[in-house]
Amino acid sequence: MEIPPLTEDTVRLALVGQVLRRRWRLLAAIAVLGALIGAGASVLFSPGYKTTASVLLQGPRQADELLTQADIAKASVVLDRAAAMLPWHPSGADLKDQVSTSVAQSNVVTITVSADTAEHAQQLADQVAQQYVKFAGQLASNSADASVQLAQEQRESLRQQVKLTTEKISDLAKNVGGDLTVESVQVRTQLEGLKSSLEQAINDLNEADLATGVGNTVVLGPSQRPTSPAAPTMTQFVAGGAVLFFLAGLIGHLFTARTDRRLRGEPQIAAALGAPILAGVDVTTPEGDRRPATGFLGKVRHLLGGDRPWVLPPVATSADEVNRDIRYRRVLARVATGPADVLLLVAEDDETGRLAAAQLAELADRLSVPLRVFEFSPDRPTVPDATASSGVLVVLGAGTRTAWQLVRLAEAAADAGQEIVGAVLTHPVRPPAPEDPGPAAEAPEKALAGSA
Repeated sequence: MEIPPLTEDTVRLALVGQVLRRRWRLLAAIAVLGALIGAGASVLFSPGYKTTASVLLQGPRQADELLTQADIAKASVVLDRAAAMLPWHPSGADLKDQVSTSVAQSNVVTITVSADTAEHAQQLADQVAQQYVKFAGQLASNSADASVQLAQEQRESLRQQVKLTTEKISDLAKNVGGDLTVESVQVRTQLEGLKSSLEQAINDLNEADLATGVGNTVVLGPSQRPTSPAAPTMTQFVAGGAVLFFLAGLIGHLFTARTDRRLRGEPQIAAALGAPILAGVDVTTPEGDRRPATGFLGKVRHLLGGDRPWVLPPVATSADEVNRDIRYRRVLARVATGPADVLLLVAEDDETGRLAAAQLAELADRLSVPLRVFEFSPDRPTVPDATASSGVLVVLGAGTRTAWQLVRLAEAAADAGQEIVGAVLTHPVRPPAPEDPGPAAEAPEKALAGSA
């Protein structure tokens, strides 16, 4: 027996439309849940209001020195001092996650802060910048260690030597003979050149001292007050959470449909059973295709529409009771042309199949058609042994059985010597709304008219 493909469904727009039509309440509830989770996440992860303050480091600076200064700007000492000056009295530990620093071009340290309000953000940025400038100045004034002091002493000694040399040159220039000879003029010129070179060396040494020293640290103006919260805002978190959960719910439905192995199409069911589909009948149930709501979770699923199947094959439902009765009669008419004794097989857990089987048995009894109903277990199906002239008619709901379950049922019938004469597919529908009775025709009880 050839087994049909388990599924040939692809994700089409029509399938997405079925999810939206039949599960829109469940998807809406999932989106609301995502929005609530997004709102909760915004409390933890939303940066609030952001602003920046810039501090200029004067004098030539190395790259590693600038990075060190950026780390000093967010040091715990700076944050503790800034927290003590703020009117809402936070702690330095609270500000640690709200302050970040970076190094910009032209020796500028940028301090970026975030706070719950625009006013708090501006005050925090200004205070951190001011406390950083004060702390950097204290570090600069207290950084004279032994090596720095030794270098300063050596430079001072060099200045004294240069000063003494300059004085000796001046004395030599005065003691040169007063005669204006060529030799005396050359000596005086050389001495004056040496004196100018030494004075220039002194000036260069003083400038080098100023350049190598720590320059001033200046705040480049007050920070700006932000006009709107920084992204991502609470609105973006809420919208993102709703969209993300909605898409997750939609994709989850499509993935479930893709992995569902239950057969819904008539050609696949007929191929698995090895028998033709005689008819498709709709069965009226109080809830239609919805399951009874039991327990709290069952009631929630019932409220959200999650207890009804959404992947449904195209079904031509009957217009009224008369039309439905005619369909049952056609099934019996097709069965009547086959074996004399027909065994009606229906699964124990197939509610719509059992209802359809009961209606078929009742109609067969009225029309004197030999028909017996037998319920089997879907997991381990068993079929009574065949008689002299018997056959099997299978009644099952569309989308309730996998291909392997139907194959096992066909094998059980073959082991019992039974021939499957056909199958009837059932589809649960909700009863129609009560209307004024019209001149409806009564179901004929005579010859099975309209049988095919």
